[in-house]
Amino acid sequence: MRFAAYAHQHRTRLAVVGDDDVLHPLPGVRSLTEVLASGQGLRALLDAGAVALDAPPGPHVREVRLLPPLAPASIRDFVTFEEHVEGVRRSVDGAAGVPEQWYAAPTFYFTNPHAVYGPHDDIPVPPGSKVLDFELEVGAVIGREGRDLTPDQARDHIVGYTVFNDWSARDLQSAEMKVGLGPCKGKDTATTLGPYLVTADELEPYRDDEGFLRLALTAEVNGEVVGRDLLSNMSWTFEEMVAYASRGTRVAPGDVLGSGTCGNGGCLAELWGLRGERTPPPLKPGDTVTLTVEGIGTVSNTVVPGADPVPLPAGRRRSRERP
Repeated sequence: MRFAAYAHQHRTRLAVVGDDDVLHPLPGVRSLTEVLASGQGLRALLDAGAVALDAPPGPHVREVRLLPPLAPASIRDFVTFEEHVEGVRRSVDGAAGVPEQWYAAPTFYFTNPHAVYGPHDDIPVPPGSKVLDFELEVGAVIGREGRDLTPDQARDHIVGYTVFNDWSARDLQSAEMKVGLGPCKGKDTATTLGPYLVTADELEPYRDDEGFLRLALTAEVNGEVVGRDLLSNMSWTFEEMVAYASRGTRVAPGDVLGSGTCGNGGCLAELWGLRGERTPPPLKPGDTVTLTVEGIGTVSNTVVPGADPVPLPAGRRRSRERP
């Protein structure tokens, strides 16, 4: 099933998307969070969807504003594509190859769950940035709580998948990570999720012998294709990522785990590293980024001017002398 959150006639609803793209609202349900709160994961979602399909249909997708399919409890963004790591490292500091430590575990950082945008929303330029980039990813959504999971156990905790665009201010990101912490303001202005949450069972036909989802990924800027890859080129499966995320802690319903940016043009920075120059150029107001994931759908967002940065003083240099 495909689930969409939408706004229509001053109401926010969660609906099943029919084969004809007509929305079938879940009776009495406003958000995916409400369904996942039961802790029953995929079974609860499919049961609620079946009830919706038996109820009177709602508006067509074209008649509504699609919202992010959920309000995430948290967002872990991984980095699981070798080609992306190699290209971006070359772009940032001229380094070659992939660090050996990268292969030890599926690394991630936490990004901002309060800055999630819908599949067709305008995206503001982060304050102070002049080097804005997109990142083509897929997000897995947790439907059941778990802790210290094995990869086999983790599969039952993934309720579905959505397209994920990790908007990145490369200039801010590069500067702040020199401190050895981050990324922070280079990443937390916007993340796009959508257009739907596609339940995990719908994507099982795409699973290969190693457990990866063989989905075609395409990135376009202003109608020109700049990147293509397969999701199965990840170095870890989503189940392995969930298992690692749950190590020594818990994953909870509504958590989103991003695949990390795909290779072969999944972001501009990778292309800059490959070509030795910023072509295509950084995103600017008026540019439209369209990302498509086979079996899930398409998100398309236009960049708009953002706020000016609020001035702050430089850090105070303190004396090391103590009374």
